[in-house]
Amino acid sequence: MTPESPSLTGTHDPAPGPPPGCPAHGLGPGGLHRLYGAEAEDLGDLYERLRERYGPVAPVLLHDDVPMWVVLGHAENLQLVRSPSQYTRDSRVWTPLLEGMVKPDHPLMPHIAWQPICSHAEGDEHQRLRAAVTAAMATIDHRGLRRHIGRYTQGLVNGFCEQGRADLVSQFAEHLPMAVMCEILGMPEEYNDRMVQAARDALKGTETAIESHAYVMDALSRLTTRRRARPEDDFTSHLVTHPAGLSDDEVREHLRLVLFAAYEATANLLANALRMVLTEPGFRAQLNGGQMTVPEAIEQSLWDEPPFSTVLGYYAKQDAELGGQRIRKGDGLLFAPAPGNADPRVRPEPRANMMGNRSHLAFGGGPHECPGQDIGRAVADVGVDALLTRLPDVQLACAESELAWRSSIASRHLVALPVRFDPKPQQDVKLAPSSSPVPPPRGTWQQTGALRTPPAPGAEPRPLPRPPYPPAAGGPPVTSQVPEPSPRESVWRRMLRWWWGE
Repeated sequence: MTPESPSLTGTHDPAPGPPPGCPAHGLGPGGLHRLYGAEAEDLGDLYERLRERYGPVAPVLLHDDVPMWVVLGHAENLQLVRSPSQYTRDSRVWTPLLEGMVKPDHPLMPHIAWQPICSHAEGDEHQRLRAAVTAAMATIDHRGLRRHIGRYTQGLVNGFCEQGRADLVSQFAEHLPMAVMCEILGMPEEYNDRMVQAARDALKGTETAIESHAYVMDALSRLTTRRRARPEDDFTSHLVTHPAGLSDDEVREHLRLVLFAAYEATANLLANALRMVLTEPGFRAQLNGGQMTVPEAIEQSLWDEPPFSTVLGYYAKQDAELGGQRIRKGDGLLFAPAPGNADPRVRPEPRANMMGNRSHLAFGGGPHECPGQDIGRAVADVGVDALLTRLPDVQLACAESELAWRSSIASRHLVALPVRFDPKPQQDVKLAPSSSPVPPPRGTWQQTGALRTPPAPGAEPRPLPRPPYPPAAGGPPVTSQVPEPSPRESVWRRMLRWWWGE
C-alpha cells in the first residue's frame, strides 16, 4: 500500500508546482495529474501510470484543477459503490463545491450538480424513486422487446444494405438504441434523425447542447402529459401510475435519466462490440466457429471497453480509508469501470478472454447499480447478431489505425466505423434476418407443385398456377393463384408449399 496522502480538498497545499523544463511540467498543483487537456489524451495509459505510482486509489485533478480521487482497483470500486453508509452520490456534501472551487459554468456541472432523481437520492427517498423505476422496468415484455430490436435492426440495415458500404456508428449504433428506447418509453413516433442528433449533441456538451437538451425534454414532457391523462402499457405509464406517486417533474427527470443513460451506454456498447468483431481475427473466428456466442462476445466487450470509463461521482460522508489512501469527509471519488476492469489483480493478462465471467464493473453495483442493464444487453445481443447474419461478409473499410475516438473523462466514443460488403437486397422487417438473396423469377416450366418436364422445343409451355415469390425491393407484390391444398394432397406438394412460404 502507498503511504497516506494529504487531503485533496485542502486549499493550503504546501507542495510547490514543478519548475519550467521539468519532466513533470504541465501537471497541476502538487504535481497531481490532470484528467483533462493534453496530458489526458490517452487516459488508459495515464490510469496505468497512476496505478503504478499510487496503487488502487489515486489523487487527480478535474477541469479547473478541482481535486478528486480516481478509484483504479476492482475491489476498491466495489467497496465504494457498496458502502452507502460511507459514500453518497449527493454532491451537496462535496467540499470543493461548498468552498466555491467548482463554478456554476464548470464543464462537468451537468454530471456533478445534484438532481431530484434516484441516482442522487439516499435512504427512504432513494427507495421511493428507485422502486418506481425498477417496477416500471419489470413490466417490460422481453420477448416483445427482442422482436422490436430485430425489426428496427432490419429496418436500419435495409437503409444501407444495397450500397455495399456503411458507417456502423452513425447509421447503426447511434440509431438502434434510440429507436428501442422510444418504443420502450411509449413514444415511437418521436424516433427520428433529429432525436438521435439532439441526444448526441446534449451528451457531447457542445455550444448547442442546451437547445438539444430542451428538444428532448419537450418530447418527454408531452409524453408525460399524455400518459398522465391516459395510461397505456409502457414504461412511462407504469412510472406515472406507480404507488410511489411521482410528480410530473419527477417522471420527466427519470425519463431523461433512463433515456440518456441507456442511449449513451448502449450506443457505445454496440460500436465497441462491432469494432472488436471487425478488427480482431481471433474474436470473429470464435464467433464463426461456434466457440463463442454473441452474448459472450458482448460480455467480453464490457470487460475490454465498458460504455462508461468513469462515473461522476461519489462523495465521502465521513473520514474513511480506501485502497491505502486516507479519504476525508467531503472528498470526491470517481467510480472507474475502465481501469477497474483492467486491474492486474483480477486480470493479470490485459487481453485475457473473460468468457463466462460477468464480474466486470460496466453496470456499476450496490444501491445504484444500473436497473436497465438487461435492456442494453438485449439491444447489443440481438442487434449485433442480426447485422452479422444480414452481412456475413462485412469488413472494415479502412486501416484499423485510422479509427478515431472522441474521449472524455466519462467515456470513449468511437467516431466512425466504416465497413464494406457485397450489396444485399432489402428484407421484410417482420421476418428473421437472412443472408440469402431474393430468388430470381423462374420460368413457367419450373413453377409447379409436382414433378414436371420442360416443354418440347417449339411447343408453347402450358402455364400452371404459381406460388408467391418474395417481391424484389421496390417491386409490386406478387399474388398467388394456387388453390387451397386438398386433404389428399401429396407430401411432395405440401413440402413445396412449405418451401415457398405458403
